[in-house]
Amino acid sequence: MADDESGRERQAADDDRRRRERDVEAELERGDEAEPPIDDAAAEALEGALEPLTFPATGREIVAAVGKRELETDSRVYTVADLVPDADLEAFDTPATVRERVRRPAVAAAMKRVVEAAAALENADFGRSQHEAFERTFRALSDVNELDDEEGVRAVADWVVDRIAEGESVPGSRDVRRRAAKHCREHGYEVRDDEWLGV
Repeated sequence: MADDESGRERQAADDDRRRRERDVEAELERGDEAEPPIDDAAAEALEGALEPLTFPATGREIVAAVGKRELETDSRVYTVADLVPDADLEAFDTPATVRERVRRPAVAAAMKRVVEAAAALENADFGRSQHEAFERTFRALSDVNELDDEEGVRAVADWVVDRIAEGESVPGSRDVRRRAAKHCREHGYEVRDDEWLGV
């Protein structure tokens, strides 16, 4: 390869590509370590425990009622309070909605952090459609098999919480999707335009 600017750029690009390939191979060697979901029986028991509440119920009401209840995965034990925001900013329509949220702990924990950060704002503007878009983004990020479920979701949640703290407003859902797509690309996973994260 010629020792000129284009040759050095090509060599740097090749080195970067090889590094990404090694990273992907290392991830594959670890096996597909997707985040284990909450056990079905525990999720259904939680849904039953929520029946006495009047729905829609806020996260704060749910945490007050069943926050100490434990939910177990193959690798960890969570409490409901670890996964549901202790805030009035988000309301759940039914016990089944709560069950669905906690089934994926990394996504639930990320949503909890974002909602609680937004609730700390004086004039929080974080509507239902934005909630749904954020959750869908965290789920899409968690579903990328080539990435560590929890690390990617946690990294994007960190970014959102930092943006809320810095700008005193909740970032737009498109900005969150862009950030999640950037995280994927930085870790060697290409996001297609026809995917949710492909903005």
